[in-house]
Amino acid sequence: MSIFSVHEIPWWKKTTVYHIYPRSYKDSSGNGIGDIPGIISKLDYLKDFGIETIWLSPIFSSPQADHGYDVSGYRSIAPEYGSIRDCELLIREIHTREMYIVFDLVLNHTSDQHPWFQESQSSRDNPKRDWYIWHDGQKPMGKKPPNNWKSMLGGSGWHYRDLTDQWYWAQFLPFQPDLNYRNPDVKKEMFDTIRFWLDKGIDGFRLDIINTIFEDEQFRNNPFTWKFFPSDADDSSFFQKKIHTINHPDNFIFVKELRSVLDEYDAPERFLVGEISASVEVLKKYCGDAINKTRTNGLHLTFQFQSLNVPLMAKPIHELICLYEQHLSEPYIPTWVFSNHDQMRRISKLGNDLNKAKLNATLQLTARGVPFIYYGEEVGMSNHRLPLKTAEDPIGQRFSRLPKFLVNLLTRKGSISLNRDDCRTPMQWDPSLNAGFCSEELEPWLPLSLGHHELNVSSEEDNPDSLLNCYKALLRLRKKMPALHSGSISFLNQSLSTQSLLSYQRIHDEQVAQIWLNFSKKPLEIGRIEVSSKLLFSTIVDADSLKDSKLHLEPYQGVVLGLSA
Repeated sequence: MSIFSVHEIPWWKKTTVYHIYPRSYKDSSGNGIGDIPGIISKLDYLKDFGIETIWLSPIFSSPQADHGYDVSGYRSIAPEYGSIRDCELLIREIHTREMYIVFDLVLNHTSDQHPWFQESQSSRDNPKRDWYIWHDGQKPMGKKPPNNWKSMLGGSGWHYRDLTDQWYWAQFLPFQPDLNYRNPDVKKEMFDTIRFWLDKGIDGFRLDIINTIFEDEQFRNNPFTWKFFPSDADDSSFFQKKIHTINHPDNFIFVKELRSVLDEYDAPERFLVGEISASVEVLKKYCGDAINKTRTNGLHLTFQFQSLNVPLMAKPIHELICLYEQHLSEPYIPTWVFSNHDQMRRISKLGNDLNKAKLNATLQLTARGVPFIYYGEEVGMSNHRLPLKTAEDPIGQRFSRLPKFLVNLLTRKGSISLNRDDCRTPMQWDPSLNAGFCSEELEPWLPLSLGHHELNVSSEEDNPDSLLNCYKALLRLRKKMPALHSGSISFLNQSLSTQSLLSYQRIHDEQVAQIWLNFSKKPLEIGRIEVSSKLLFSTIVDADSLKDSKLHLEPYQGVVLGLSA
């Protein structure tokens, strides 16, 4: 069992995580699909960029119907991404650069092509039958689903198999049957799989839809609600309160068992971050009980998806930080997530405004919490609206069958994308035809996002006013200043005097950092700035922001000031 100092701040609380979608990062094999050697070739870029932890979407063996989230082998690597030796080399190379690596782990379900499910569906008395959730249908003749449970995507989550005249449960897509964790053999196998990768040096896991592991053991119907669309705070959807299928009480026990597996390992401490759609109060329950001033006994982190759609305005962001501090004060800590492989890219929600993107990055990297940066955010990659009829994404394929008027209705506000391909386009490395993702003679697995000729690493590296260099400056400052990665947070009085301004300070020991954010399209001037203040960072390069004890902020400008406590 690992032993950690009560007063030591764990590394994962201070880190910044960079999320790579492997299929879209860098092709090294010449097939238009990103792979592990391609990621290895870009590790020096990531080290120089300033992030400390890399999270990879799944690279395990898979038929790729859901591009890795349908696993057919948890201890092997999908051949299009490389080999187990490539994976081991990746782990070593990341550690050589004093960085960390986190794997995406899908515990809830497997592919229907997994050998376990192939056995399970073959007969009712197969030894693997109880590894999945099977149930008789309702009368007459059992041809009606066992109950009213709907999947996360709508429609019944039950799927019939003629061979054994029973239904299996799938929380997500039909080809992703749920594992049965009430079977101790399943739990043992998956915990041993976690140990398999920890033994190879993995530093932690991002846990896919971990709040769906358990369902009601009595298979009771979910109650009715008028709510159709889910939200960040309420998983009710499709006219059901999903009390029996999402955030079941047994999940909170399960994550503590997961935590005990990771705590078997010595330093560096390994960590878990859970993908969970729920209120902040529920998210805190997943993190377990406080056991000392720095640690809990559940998940280390959960994604606070409340930040995904928060408007870039002073009042809602002020309210969100207050919410986090109310429920997730030490030893708990929030996360700051603005984009990911399932969600519309943040800059597209900001009107592709680079100044707003810089301001958003300043918030993300200075507020108390662990930031998660999605690949390409640092150069301003935007959503690329791709046709549903050509979708690689199985969810996009589902929506392609909807009437056009309904698709237009669902996407009319411009903040919803029905095709996850839109946010998974290849990384933009240079201005070439395929943006340096693959050779120009190849066709990448997805079309390049619009604007890649200007918005790319090569074009932005030498421009001191670029979004990329804004991120780099913030990451350098965050790493150098304990106040920014480990300090407390409190609001300055001035932040409450205007709807356009947000100001807060981070304090660690004798170090103080003040953050001032102008969310207005008009300039602001703030008087009575402390004489000892020093300008440490500005989203506008060479701006004369601090003069005569006054702070001048241009539209959508953010600054960091340093002063002595």
